[in-house]
Amino acid sequence: MTARSLWYVGGDACELRDCSVPVVGPGEVLVVATHGAVSRGTESLVLRGGVPPSEHTRMRCPFMEGDFNYPCKYGYCSVGFVAEAGKGAEPLLGRHVFCLFPHQDRYVVRMEAVHALPEGTPPSRAVLTPNLETAVNIVWDSKLSVGDRLAVVGAGVVGCLVAYVASRVADVSVLLVDVDASRSALAERLGVRFRLAEQLTAEDADRDVVVHCSGGPAGCATALSLAGDEAAVVEASWFGDKQAPPPRAGTSQLRPPTAPRPCSRPRGLGA
Repeated sequence: MTARSLWYVGGDACELRDCSVPVVGPGEVLVVATHGAVSRGTESLVLRGGVPPSEHTRMRCPFMEGDFNYPCKYGYCSVGFVAEAGKGAEPLLGRHVFCLFPHQDRYVVRMEAVHALPEGTPPSRAVLTPNLETAVNIVWDSKLSVGDRLAVVGAGVVGCLVAYVASRVADVSVLLVDVDASRSALAERLGVRFRLAEQLTAEDADRDVVVHCSGGPAGCATALSLAGDEAAVVEASWFGDKQAPPPRAGTSQLRPPTAPRPCSRPRGLGA
């Protein structure tokens, strides 16, 4: 059996390559992928060769092939159904599952490497599992407390998920900030306030916690401007081999960037 996978080959280019799929053995499953997602920030760095050598080992994914010097098969957002199940894995047959597997249309893995989707969870939503895990880690790192005023700068996937998770903490006021006015509709659906970066006022500042997710220096400056006295500022962007913007003078507490953990084992899949 053959499969087709996506490889990063350097020069801002990718290739589709054919590969062999092994026969399913005991405790293994054959997954036919139906949905996948690109982690825009991390995979953009992989595409342009922006993963620094110091992070090559830590940024490897469970089923990655090759290395960051190219070529490499990279990715970690795959959802599909179990088409074949080996001895001991029969309960997974026909189930939709999530796997931290690169972009490939079918693959064989150990049954422990897949996570059955809970009843009612759409496969198209389940591909966001690594992003949601990142958002949960960010909220934990922020030490967000009951009644805090939080600002999230950057309404991309991770920023929106941070706003969503944080809004579930009792009596927390969440402000989502972006340069794209169309994000206001999404903020409304998430149940949080939205403000264009250029329209921020003094009333929007003095935040207890600020999370920067935009990935750019302008967004970082906006995030720092929203921080109140003794505020915690979490830099959630990962700049790869680029220099992260320095904090402003007088910032009382700046939590340093935490290297992404996209390849850790998900603890569960919520609907």
